Amino acid sequence: MNVILAIESSCDDTSSAVIVDGTLRSNVIASQKVHEEYGGVVPELASRAHQQNILPVVDTALKRAGVTKEQISAIAFTRGPGLLGSLLVGTSFAKGLALALGVPLIDVNHLQGHVLAHFVEPSAELIAQTPSLQGVPIRHPSFPFLCLLVSGGNSQIVLVKAYNNMEIIGQTIDDAAGEAFDKCAKVLGLPYPGGPWIDKLAKLGDPAKYPFAKPNIPAYDYSFSGLKTSFLYTLRDLLKEYGVETIDELAEKIPNLREDMCASLQATVVDILMRKLKKAASDLKINQVAVAGGVSANSALRQAFVDYGKKYRWSVFIPPFSFTTDNAAMVCQAGYFKYLDRDFCAIDEVPFAKTQI
Repeated sequence: MNVILAIESSCDDTSSAVIVDGTLRSNVIASQKVHEEYGGVVPELASRAHQQNILPVVDTALKRAGVTKEQISAIAFTRGPGLLGSLLVGTSFAKGLALALGVPLIDVNHLQGHVLAHFVEPSAELIAQTPSLQGVPIRHPSFPFLCLLVSGGNSQIVLVKAYNNMEIIGQTIDDAAGEAFDKCAKVLGLPYPGGPWIDKLAKLGDPAKYPFAKPNIPAYDYSFSGLKTSFLYTLRDLLKEYGVETIDELAEKIPNLREDMCASLQATVVDILMRKLKKAASDLKINQVAVAGGVSANSALRQAFVDYGKKYRWSVFIPPFSFTTDNAAMVCQAGYFKYLDRDFCAIDEVPFAKTQI
């Protein structure tokens, strides 16, 4: 029996998962609410919360999987990229447990993990315990495929030739799509994280109300800094036009202001993302297309994948909500692939904050 324990601690979610002989049996996530009042993740607070959460999270993951620590075959952990303080907590715990149990370590690239979330095979028991997995067909892309990886820190088009052979063919040259959502949401006075609030309010607004700027970047690369500037300038001009100083005052004068701004912003971001992805799929003649990362939970982006799939005859792969945000299931899957190849890492490997796939 091959038992892989995984630990994910790249940002503000502490997560642990267990795969037994290729089947995911548990995926436990402890989120940190402390950052909401600061409008963003505070690295020092994140690392301290990881120290409090990691032991109970790992213990719960093992119990839900029905295995003991003595049955663990290898331990996979997120080595990077991410917040160094947070990564150090997960890395140190993984190393200590591996040494105590005498089992090998497997380092996982966080971004590759997001892509490989499409190969997670949850057990029937886990599906029964997880509402977001129920009624969702379990389908896996075949190689090669394109993956749009979108999150708060990354916006990339990845050509996936094998689980261990990925090439970034397009990426943002400045800000990420998720960052644009969060920053614009903050300007509107919405809570953190802003992405889900943008999605929620956009459903009540007019996506054509405000025509924001769409950058013209060569090849398959993205840019979202100009969009953020266009968003800010639109608000600035409206404040001036109506002679008010705050967003709340402006919202009193313009019905549905926040809803229309969110809908227009979301429609613009999705259009920018999908146009480049369509170009890549057409140029490379690939019809296996997937989406991954935190922003893949956005309802408009998910619907765009469905629509583009029908229009251009793509085989579309959209992850269950459980596997969109940072989670250990994706780390465990990547670790399981590496375990089968006996691709282990040395005990003295250190985490890294930034890297590419």
